[in-house]
Amino acid sequence: MVVLCIAAATTFWVLNALNKDNYSTIVDYPVQWEFDRKNFVPVKPLPQSIQIQISGNGWDLLRKYFNISTNAYPILISSPSEKNYLLTSDLKRGLGEFITPTLLENVLGDTIPFQIDRIVTKTLIPELDSAGYSLDKNIALEGKVSFNPDKLEVTGPSSILESYQGKFPVVLNAKKIAKNYSGKVSLELEEDLATLVQLKQTEIQVSFSIVTYLEGNKRLKIKKLNFPANVKLANEELIPVLSYLIQEADLAKLKDLEFEAVLDYRKRNRADSTLQIQVNPNPKFLKEVKITPPQLKLSYE
Repeated sequence: MVVLCIAAATTFWVLNALNKDNYSTIVDYPVQWEFDRKNFVPVKPLPQSIQIQISGNGWDLLRKYFNISTNAYPILISSPSEKNYLLTSDLKRGLGEFITPTLLENVLGDTIPFQIDRIVTKTLIPELDSAGYSLDKNIALEGKVSFNPDKLEVTGPSSILESYQGKFPVVLNAKKIAKNYSGKVSLELEEDLATLVQLKQTEIQVSFSIVTYLEGNKRLKIKKLNFPANVKLANEELIPVLSYLIQEADLAKLKDLEFEAVLDYRKRNRADSTLQIQVNPNPKFLKEVKITPPQLKLSYE
């Protein structure tokens, strides 16, 4: 019986208190963004509410605090791509009239950030995404990659399309390619862009040729330049080895070449008394040229 009396008294007190005026509180008030959605699109989710400080009757504040029968305040953006924020001071008059009889005391914060871009269509050039495929050992692309179509029409927010810098990445999803490639590839968008960007084409024909390289190596004869009489190599017996990759068609070019490991004393590293080996000649048809060891230690008498 005592509990019921306390509950009844508490309820009476709360109801009586809610009937009074001049209460003040901070609420998240719902807003509705209005702009030309045919030609513009939000790049990031728009705020669904703003924080405002209001005062008035207790019942009215309670309804607004819990968004009970509360109409969203319409925010009209006439030129959405010209700026990325809205001054809260510009809302006070209209919002104050909208929420009457509740009194608007303040809109919290100075600005409301947003990003709404114009929808544009651009033509992008397809290119292979280097992270989307791999070649087998000693394999390289030969010539240019062929795409059909060679241009892609893409529609979406202007800032996102500009970030592509004129090129659209094509992902092969292929590993250790060891032969000439030709096939249709689905065009993919990053998951977070799929709802913002539209591709006119859904797939593209990709073709390219590969070339196979052979491994080779040669023992190098050391050629010393500008060595003083009191300077030698710490290991005169060491013979540097040149390793490389070469196409089979270029093997005949090696017959007339004599490779040397050139050591120019004037180019020594004074800090640790070492000399970097320079191979001569260094023809362009050799790939992944490597010298072992890459440098030699000097010895002073």
